[in-house]
Amino acid sequence: MILLQSQSKYLLQVLTNRLQNLDKGVELDCQWIEFNDVRFNVQVSMKNPHILLLSLSLPTPPPEAMFVGGLPVGAIEAIKATYGTIVQILDPPKDSYNLTLKLNFNKLPSNEEAKQAFLAKIASVREVVLGAPLRIVLKHLASRSVAPDMDRVVALVHRPDESFFLLPQPDKVTVIYPMRFKDSTDTVLATSFLQEFLEARRSAALSNAPLCQWSPSPPQELQGVPEEALSANAGFVSFVIYPRHVDGKKLDRTVWNLSTFHAYVNYHVKCSEGFMHTRMRRRVESLIEALDHAKSDLEQGRKVETRTSFKRLKGPIHPYRRHKAIQSGLVYFDYTGTGHGDGS
Repeated sequence: MILLQSQSKYLLQVLTNRLQNLDKGVELDCQWIEFNDVRFNVQVSMKNPHILLLSLSLPTPPPEAMFVGGLPVGAIEAIKATYGTIVQILDPPKDSYNLTLKLNFNKLPSNEEAKQAFLAKIASVREVVLGAPLRIVLKHLASRSVAPDMDRVVALVHRPDESFFLLPQPDKVTVIYPMRFKDSTDTVLATSFLQEFLEARRSAALSNAPLCQWSPSPPQELQGVPEEALSANAGFVSFVIYPRHVDGKKLDRTVWNLSTFHAYVNYHVKCSEGFMHTRMRRRVESLIEALDHAKSDLEQGRKVETRTSFKRLKGPIHPYRRHKAIQSGLVYFDYTGTGHGDGS
């Protein structure tokens, strides 16, 4: 299995290339989408080549999700804490985007290693923004408390018009994912994958991993949640997070893994589907090849069986010679009119 990285490789590549070509003053305007939900836009003008504008369009939140001003709760504070004064938040953001950040390359650290590390942080902006509410809940879990102003069930957006749910408690946080897939084949593969996921959790090597459960129906903890938010054709997956899972540096990894769990499952479902299609194509090719060999052998056999020789004789054929001739594949014709060679 593969774990998705928190850094956007393409965004990191754009930032690095721009930093290496500041003196060229080339204008830049590029857009792309990652994880099928977050849209990025990077702009650099020739007038200010050291200024880069990074805009994000987030997935459409469902009504139960915690969004304020088009951003998840705590996103502004998380951006300021992560990037400091090097990155500014433009208000209002660029049209059709939820957030626009202004990066000044002249304010980057002088040390080359520290400079690359900061660019990597910017490339992880999706985790910083969408993972802000989850980070707040898990930070309070590390101190064995519950975040203030948090309801009994907290809904967080992770896909367009879809959310997953948190049940914060002082000693643990339960994370529940309704697993939805549009394609029926993906639904079957995802259900099988999740059941194997539970079996792998029971191994001794993963004894310290979060507890994991799967059920085809909504857990009882989600009573009171709108029914449309609980429509899931691949069941519900639950993780129980304890303070040891968010201790110290583990917090960042836990936030990212929980934020992208659906994308993680979807990735492996598509890989499994592609692998099975490849196996089926190879199987069909091998069957066609075997069929072609069988046809060629059959045709050669038919040529051998139908091969005959004709020999004209002048005299009558003795019955014994006639019998031997038929066995050897020779057909004798008698043209003497005696009736001993009948041509059979």
